[in-house]
Amino acid sequence: MTAISSTNTNLGTSTGAEPRGAKPKKAFSRRNIIIYGTLVVAAVYYILPLYVMIVTSLKGMPEIRLGNIFAPPVQITFEPWVKAWSQACTGLNCDGLSRGFWNSVIITVPSVIISIAVASLNGYMLANWRFKGADLFFTILIVGAFIPYQVMLYPMVIILRDLGVYGTLQGLIIVHTVFGMPILTLLFRNYFTALPEELFKAARVDGAGFWNIYFRIMLPISLPIFVVAMIIQITGIWNDFLFGVVFTKPDTYPMTVQLNNIVNSVQGVKEYNVNMAATLITGLVPLIVYFVSGKLFVRGIAAGAVKG
Repeated sequence: MTAISSTNTNLGTSTGAEPRGAKPKKAFSRRNIIIYGTLVVAAVYYILPLYVMIVTSLKGMPEIRLGNIFAPPVQITFEPWVKAWSQACTGLNCDGLSRGFWNSVIITVPSVIISIAVASLNGYMLANWRFKGADLFFTILIVGAFIPYQVMLYPMVIILRDLGVYGTLQGLIIVHTVFGMPILTLLFRNYFTALPEELFKAARVDGAGFWNIYFRIMLPISLPIFVVAMIIQITGIWNDFLFGVVFTKPDTYPMTVQLNNIVNSVQGVKEYNVNMAATLITGLVPLIVYFVSGKLFVRGIAAGAVKG
């Protein structure tokens, strides 16, 4: 009994007295101060311009002329927002950004849907249905993804002119769909390659064909990469200026081109509050998309969207 008691005492002493787990870290250690200090400085650096834009868009011109751009508005007014949307002059037209907004919607929606649908099929075929010349086809797509757009402007103008759609919204839809295809195909191909190959083989053994596997197996488990592709396309198409100014005309200008015309207008007094409001209105759509689907974007990237 004495030996057993001694053994239990020794075991209790050896297991109970020894600390377990990671060593506690100080909340205000040098490492934490450096990390969080850097993050705070970076956040302030990026948020400060947005703050200036918001407070300036809510001020009247007499208050802006006082010169204190960081001061909050003494009297909040939404008149600059109304003017930016429906009254600001963009060249000969003075209907604000409203016309450009609907032009951008008409351009973005079909461009995103068509490019993602075709690119997902391309990636699905390249990952699971190998064909002769697939590697060459994929290499051409990769090269196309990194060719500067400026190199292709003149050939695209000639092609759209011959098709009879130069200067129209349909022509710009074709341009965005074609130029978005290479990078989206790369994303989908890498994502489908990272999926378990057993899923595809099991479906083939059960007799499923090309379309059944795509719609019933691949699509339901591919929501993250579709969100990644959607965010990339919406952001790129909505914020595009180069293609918009080259391939459209004043009546079909997208929102970004109209924003440029408002900000660079040389007629009358420079209304900084209207310019800031117009800039914020133009950027609202990509901002909302990021806020709504940000988690799925990160999930899609982490699940193989950029893996080789």
